[in-house]
Amino acid sequence: MPDSRFRALRFLWVAVVILLWLPVHAGEAQQASRPFRVGVLNAAWAASHPTVEGLKAGLKELGVEDGRDVTFDIRFTEGKLDAMPAAAAALVQAGVDLIFTSQEAATQVAKDATKTVPIVFTLVGDPVAAGIVAKLAQPGGNVTGVSSLQTELVAKRLEVLKTLAPATRRVWLIYDGVDLSTVPMVKKAIEAAQRMKLDLLPKGVLDASELKQVLREVRRDDAVLAPEGSNPDLAIAIIEQSLASRVPAVFGTALWVGYGGLMSYGADYYAQGVQAAALVAKIRRGARPQDLPVEGAEKIDLAVNLKTADLLGLTVPRKILLRADAFRR
Repeated sequence: MPDSRFRALRFLWVAVVILLWLPVHAGEAQQASRPFRVGVLNAAWAASHPTVEGLKAGLKELGVEDGRDVTFDIRFTEGKLDAMPAAAAALVQAGVDLIFTSQEAATQVAKDATKTVPIVFTLVGDPVAAGIVAKLAQPGGNVTGVSSLQTELVAKRLEVLKTLAPATRRVWLIYDGVDLSTVPMVKKAIEAAQRMKLDLLPKGVLDASELKQVLREVRRDDAVLAPEGSNPDLAIAIIEQSLASRVPAVFGTALWVGYGGLMSYGADYYAQGVQAAALVAKIRRGARPQDLPVEGAEKIDLAVNLKTADLLGLTVPRKILLRADAFRR
């Protein structure tokens, strides 16, 4: 009799333990099976921005499947910066697990919208100068990402420009007038221009109308360095003026070389998305953004539009042809 009573008590004890264990671990299993929700914020004109496509491809390479392991809530504002705060707030309200941004404006807005949701950025020229992170090695807060190395690459852009268009004497450096990260970039550009005996004219603009006023002053034997991450209105206006006035226009991405820009030298948009996927995957596994150093873009492209070079009467040197990643004929 004592043995049967003991067995009954032991069975009851095991049953209680199982009942207590099931809700907790069932919840954990349900949580583990729920896809990681990535909110996307940028000023693009379509959901298929190159950085977003790169992010998706990079996550897939890491074994993170869209729909099964991760879902995307994409908010793009078609160039309207004033629409970004509402879009960022909507992502936070929707309960996304992470916000993926492109360019400084979107990153700043996302940072203002939340201090807890992890943020991974791309296309930010100088995240420290912009006040987005405290240090590259130790970002702090809830933000990390991939820098497009705007400050580091500007001298090389001038060098390639001078090689391709040796008659250039004056360069108009157009930049976003509210982008704090441009301050060290402009300083670096001035130093490089002095070494190359170029007259550099930095001009901050806020919109297309201000840009058009600046472009009216561009003359033959001048050149234009377009703003990093140019929005479509600014980029197209620079290209049109470049072709009409026969002056070289240099961009930070090969995208605009395909539309008639003479040359680009800068970080590849799609590749930045692929690179950022590793940071997103680490955060998905439990890493904290503040512990993940900001990375510099790994893929830097040089592109030349040969048709535009012919139009401007320029002969592309062989050393540029050998180094260029893409041509537009």
